[in-house]
Amino acid sequence: MISFGRRRILAALLAAFVVLTVWRARQLSAPSGGPAPAEPVTETPKYAPEEDYFWRTIEHNFPVDPSRMRPLPTSAAATLPPVQARFPPESAEQRAVRLGRRDDVKESFVKSWNAYKKHAWLHDEVAPVSGSSKDPFGGWGATLIDALDTLWIMGLKDEFEYAAYDVEKKALFLSTASSEINVFETTIRFLGGLLSAYDLSGDRRLLAKAHNVGDMLYKAFDTPNHLPVARWDLHDAARGSKQEAQASSLLAEIGSLAMEFTRLSLLTEDPKYYDAVQHISELLAASQAETKLPGMWPVVVDARRGHFDAGSTYTLGGMADSAYEYLPKMMALLGQQDGIYRDMYTRSMEAADEHLFYRPMTPTGEDILFPGFVDVDADDPSRKRTLRPASGHLTCFTGGMLALGARLTSRGDHLSWADKLTNGCVWAYGSFATGVMPETFYLTPCAGRDACPWDATKWLADVASAHGSGDKEAQAIVAKERLPQGFSRIMDARYILRPEAIESVFIMYRVTGDRAWQDKAWDMWKAIDNLTSTKLANSAVRSMNPPEGEEVEMADSMESFWLGETLKYFYLIFSEPELISLDEWVFNTEAHPFKRLR
Repeated sequence: MISFGRRRILAALLAAFVVLTVWRARQLSAPSGGPAPAEPVTETPKYAPEEDYFWRTIEHNFPVDPSRMRPLPTSAAATLPPVQARFPPESAEQRAVRLGRRDDVKESFVKSWNAYKKHAWLHDEVAPVSGSSKDPFGGWGATLIDALDTLWIMGLKDEFEYAAYDVEKKALFLSTASSEINVFETTIRFLGGLLSAYDLSGDRRLLAKAHNVGDMLYKAFDTPNHLPVARWDLHDAARGSKQEAQASSLLAEIGSLAMEFTRLSLLTEDPKYYDAVQHISELLAASQAETKLPGMWPVVVDARRGHFDAGSTYTLGGMADSAYEYLPKMMALLGQQDGIYRDMYTRSMEAADEHLFYRPMTPTGEDILFPGFVDVDADDPSRKRTLRPASGHLTCFTGGMLALGARLTSRGDHLSWADKLTNGCVWAYGSFATGVMPETFYLTPCAGRDACPWDATKWLADVASAHGSGDKEAQAIVAKERLPQGFSRIMDARYILRPEAIESVFIMYRVTGDRAWQDKAWDMWKAIDNLTSTKLANSAVRSMNPPEGEEVEMADSMESFWLGETLKYFYLIFSEPELISLDEWVFNTEAHPFKRLR
């Protein structure tokens, strides 16, 4: 029998070997002016897990008893109500317009994809101005894998095969030059992208690779309470070191793993992945009514102690967003009409409607909503709550989430909220000269949601307050920061190619069948493309609200979600409604469609 000490030495040697193997593979596969032509695949290999894959062989310090794992659902528990609308027939002229718009989006995708192929193949991202490469997500080819299902959906099957070949041969998922990886980002981009590409294509090479990624990530759950290490030192884990979940974790990073791990369990028929994330969901459900804002969870949670009310700020925005998004989506994925996901969804949205949703004061009186932030005074016995009317791109998914939830739960009020929230983001886009909204901003809230007449004096006072200035300085602040009426402050003026607004517009179109959403999407698309287009691809910009006459400053960044999410949603809203029907598919938070359980 090998002693514990020797096992640790062997594990360390193996980890070193893995690093050297990855390094050598990168040297051998580094493209010179683009990747070498892929060898043709004449027959799709039969799927079989790699038994000697490193992360599948490493021992767990806190193994889960297989006999106590939660049973894996094998079929939908109920027939859920239809999500998609019945679409009216379109005229030849309408079809020509729609297809012209779709092809415009596709051309942009091909341009960006070719830039990635030429300048950053097998790296995470291409720099769309300089033509260099970046590796912020472990160096495992984030753009390559995020774009697989978009290639398939757009009918670019030769490019899909070209990419899938190198994913199989060169995306190793063993080690990384990064000191740690973000388990959430790796899950939604890599595991989600591979699972979706398999669901669409049936290519078992991609399922095998997804299985590898899942077993690597499953090691992050090897903690005393089986909650994952959100920011994970996989080098330390490879050496066999014991690990604990972090005492300060973000809600989204802990609560947004359910879809990917569940789909992996369904495809591999191995319940351990589902068991791991269902454990998290049950803890969320048990704590939901006991938080400082009952019905919601704060941005910060303590995963080490399993305490889901550690912080005092509550929002549907960044750092919390997808934990809420996945509640109705898990209903759709598993075909569950009732149960903890429906319960958590309805309770959280009731709390959000009561405490977070606010109507902004606008010059023309739009009846729109935004979700804000609520800070709870933990030291006040009455739990005093303060609304901060801050919003931005990462809250713009909310309309789409509610539209899906409205259909699955037959809640007309949720669809009304969805309409107002989505139109709020459309309004924010159109409020700026460039036609694109900033990353984050503050608005002047109405006193309530009923009639809200425009009051310029109140708005200017709000501008002054938001900047810590006197009322006399308000007009100068508005001029200097180029604030549209109704906006009190722009906290972050970047536009980083985000998809959340078009995501909700797309879902509202599919849910209602109203072609007006396509026109809104087209206005958004032209504004985004005009603002971000470079010679090579599209780039994030440092400010979407530059002074008049000044050129937009490019940030030389194109995150993988540009090809994986933003362009996919724009393409789908101008495609036939049957393409990725929401009655058959459900998207993860990185816009990767999974087949719904039947």
